[in-house]
Amino acid sequence: MFSDFFAWLRLEQTPGVGAITAKALLQTFGLPDKIFACSYEQLTTVVSPKIARALLQPPSADLLALYEKTAVWSEQAHNYVITLADPHYPRMLLEIPDPPILLYVKGQPELLAAPSIGVVGSRHATVQGIRNASQFSEALSHAGLTVSSGLAAGIDTAAHEGALRGVGGTIAVIGTGIDIVYPAKNRNLAHAIVDKGCIVSEYSLGSPSVASNFPRRNRIISGLALGVLVIEAAAQSGSLITARMAMEQGREVFAIPGSIHSPLARGCHYLIKQGAKLVESAQDILEELRFTPVSLVASTSPTPTDVETSHDSLPTHTLLLAMTHDPQPLDLLAQHTGLDIGSLTSQLLELELAGRVESLPGGLIRRLG
Repeated sequence: MFSDFFAWLRLEQTPGVGAITAKALLQTFGLPDKIFACSYEQLTTVVSPKIARALLQPPSADLLALYEKTAVWSEQAHNYVITLADPHYPRMLLEIPDPPILLYVKGQPELLAAPSIGVVGSRHATVQGIRNASQFSEALSHAGLTVSSGLAAGIDTAAHEGALRGVGGTIAVIGTGIDIVYPAKNRNLAHAIVDKGCIVSEYSLGSPSVASNFPRRNRIISGLALGVLVIEAAAQSGSLITARMAMEQGREVFAIPGSIHSPLARGCHYLIKQGAKLVESAQDILEELRFTPVSLVASTSPTPTDVETSHDSLPTHTLLLAMTHDPQPLDLLAQHTGLDIGSLTSQLLELELAGRVESLPGGLIRRLG
């Protein structure tokens, strides 16, 4: 019954009690109502005196109000609260050192038990990075894997959108209360995820966007998954935190390489040096995980022949051949092609509108695909 939830919420809201401390208390004393029945002397055999005193405090008015708010929320369609003792708590998360005390879920909670792959990367992704996230996620979803990510801008958004086009669905792990959509521009995407996936949070209703929440939520993305794919990441980024957590949890880590000149490739290259699997297609991931697809799916990546043939009719075909996937300055392209700056700029604009090249800061251009 939902009334049993009150002791769980009280435990989660006790100052100083995090996932690791809660796990230790539960292992020693049993369910939360047993913990709150303990004496100060008993509690201090597991936690510090400060935390023991906090556990012995009577429930506050704020806690009672939060309980009532959560009770009303849970009565609405497709809203669920799952405790550590719930038989529906995802088994993969139970394996990590610090599983969340509570999971607030909106959508299809059965997906939390489905085989999944985490897909993460930069919020400020390149056009090619967005394309990779979308295509890899769609292919993995068509193969039967659920794609988990963080609902952030950039790679996360593209991963969710791609996964929704497949059969595996998607899980969005957020760093706010589940009644808050962050960033707000992803509100429509969040609604789509609830219809064909689920949104999950360990934070109580009304919890705002706090910077420290997002690195912590990353352990859930990796904890739910068989492995994590990093698509674009700077040398210091949250995606590398997710990858490190995945490694610590015994999950596979995959990375897509990029240009040696791109700052967003450095994180992926670092991971590959540390033992992450370099991948060029979704099939590489499926083979490494030894995952049998629910159906045979065609590769979403065009072959080099497809790329060139599909643009034979373009007047910019010669320019494409002269370009590389590394950033190049405009004057160097003009020198290589023999085109004047006016013609070159015009053709590059045509290619950019067609999604074949990308303009980068500093006047640099690079080829996509």
